[in-house]
Amino acid sequence: MSEPLPAPAGEPRRTAPASLLIGSIRGLRESAAGVIALVFVLRDQGPIFWVGLLVVLLVVAINVIVAGLKWHRLTFHVGKEDIRMESGVLARAARSVPYERIQDVSLEQGPLARLFGLVEVRFETGAGGADDLSLSYLTVEEGEELRELVRARRDGAAGEAAVPAEPGQTEPPLFAMDAGRVLTFGLFEFSLAVIAVLFGLTQQFEFLFPFDIWDFDEWQTRLAGPGAWLAGLGPTAQIVGGVFAVASLLVVGIATGVVRTSLREWGFRLERTDKGFRRRRGLLTRTDVVMPVHRVQGMTIGTRLLRRLFGWHGLSFVSLAQDAGSANHVVAPFARLDELWPVARAAGFVPPPENAEWRRASSAYRFDSLLLTGLAAAIPAAVLVGLGQYLLALAPLAVGGVALAGEWIAWRRTEHLLDARQVMARRGWLAPRLDIAPRVKLQSVDFRQGPLGLRHGYGTLHLGMAGGTFAVPGVPAARARQVREAVLASIAEADFSEINRDEARP
Repeated sequence: MSEPLPAPAGEPRRTAPASLLIGSIRGLRESAAGVIALVFVLRDQGPIFWVGLLVVLLVVAINVIVAGLKWHRLTFHVGKEDIRMESGVLARAARSVPYERIQDVSLEQGPLARLFGLVEVRFETGAGGADDLSLSYLTVEEGEELRELVRARRDGAAGEAAVPAEPGQTEPPLFAMDAGRVLTFGLFEFSLAVIAVLFGLTQQFEFLFPFDIWDFDEWQTRLAGPGAWLAGLGPTAQIVGGVFAVASLLVVGIATGVVRTSLREWGFRLERTDKGFRRRRGLLTRTDVVMPVHRVQGMTIGTRLLRRLFGWHGLSFVSLAQDAGSANHVVAPFARLDELWPVARAAGFVPPPENAEWRRASSAYRFDSLLLTGLAAAIPAAVLVGLGQYLLALAPLAVGGVALAGEWIAWRRTEHLLDARQVMARRGWLAPRLDIAPRVKLQSVDFRQGPLGLRHGYGTLHLGMAGGTFAVPGVPAARARQVREAVLASIAEADFSEINRDEARP
C-alpha cells in the first residue's frame, strides 16, 4: 500500500505502484492483434518464426518500459483550491480542476483493478469525455479518502481533515437487486449486439476463411452436395429449419441481454448515507458512485412495452453529475412501483394524489397532429392511385390508420400537473413515463409556438432544468402563462443555499 494522502500543503505524489502492472497488461492487449497477425503470417517460415517470437518479446518489453515511464511521470497534488495532475513522457501536460467545478467523484474497479485491490478515481466536471479528470489507480482506501476530501473542499470545508469514507451501514438499503432480479431484468433486455460484433469480426478477418463467406453463389455451390439431402426433405423441413433459425436468434438475443445486464447490474445496491445516495453495481467492472441529495434536479419513472405488461418500471434521477455519459442517475432500474416511491421520497419527491386534476394537451394540438399524420399517409396513397397501383395504395393507408390511432392515444396520455411544490408530466400508453421536477429547482420557463401553434393558441412548454430537459407539448397559451407565473414565483422565493443545506442533511 502506498503512503497516506498528503496534507493540503503536501508534495505531489504518484498513483499506486501496482498500477504499473495494469498499464503493462493494457499495452499488451492493445498490441495483441498485431502480434497475433505477425505470428500467423510467419508460422510456416522456419527460422523466421523465431524472429517473430523475438519481436513478440520485444513488444512485451517495450510495453513494460512505456508503462513504467508513464507511471513515473504521472503525479497529482491535492491542493487547497484545486486538484492538479501532470503526465506525459516526452511531452508534459498539466491540468488543474478547481473543486467548485467538480460535480461528482466516482470510483470504478475493472477486473484487473479488483484483482490488485485498486480503484480508478474519476472527477466529473460535467463537460464529459476527455475533459473529465481521472486517476488510475489508487488503493481502495486511498480512493475513498480522496473522494471524501475533494467533496469536503468542494462544499467549502477546506482545511478540515478527511472524513472516513463510508461508515458501516446499519440501515437496510433503499433498493437492491439480488441475482434472481438481475437475471429477470436481463430477460427483458433483448439484444442482438453479439450478432453485430460477429459480423464486424468476419469483416476484419475474412482473409482467414477459405472463401468469401458473403458470396451467396459460393455457399450454394458448397451446399449443393452436403446440403442436398435438406432440399430433398421438402417444404416442411425447410419451414422447420426457418423456425429453428428464428428461434436461434431469439435465444442469442435473450442470452446477450442477460449477460450484458448481469455485467452491468450485478450486486446493485442503493443506500442513503450522510453523503447522499450511494450506488454500487457491476460484476466485472464495479462502480461506486455517491450523488448528493441537493444535486437531484428531477426524476423519471419509465417502462417499456413488455416490462409494463409484467409491472416492471425504472427510476432515474436527473442530476448535475453524469452517469456513464447520461444526464440521468439510475437509482432503481428494475422494480415495482411500490418499491420506487420510497426511493423517490428519500430525494424529496411525492407521488401525485389519486384525485389530482391533470391537464390534457390542447384539443387543437390533437387536431393538428391527426391532420398531419393523415396527410402523411394520404399523399403517397393518392400518388399510387394516380399511377394505377390501387392495391399497393392500401399499404400507406393501413400504416396511416395505425399512426392515427397512436396519435389519438398519445394525446389522451399527454398530461401535466402543477401543485404547490412540483411540476409533473406524463405521456405514453404502451410505455408510459412520468417526469417530476421541484418548482424551486427549475432554472427558466420557455414557451415555444410553431406556425400551427401560433394560429391555434398552443405550444410546447420547456422548463429549464440543470442537467436535463423537461418539455410538455400541446399546452394552451393561457395555461402556459399560469405555469410560468407559478414557477417563476417559486424560483424568486427560493433561497438555494438553504435548500442545499437542508437537503444535504440525512
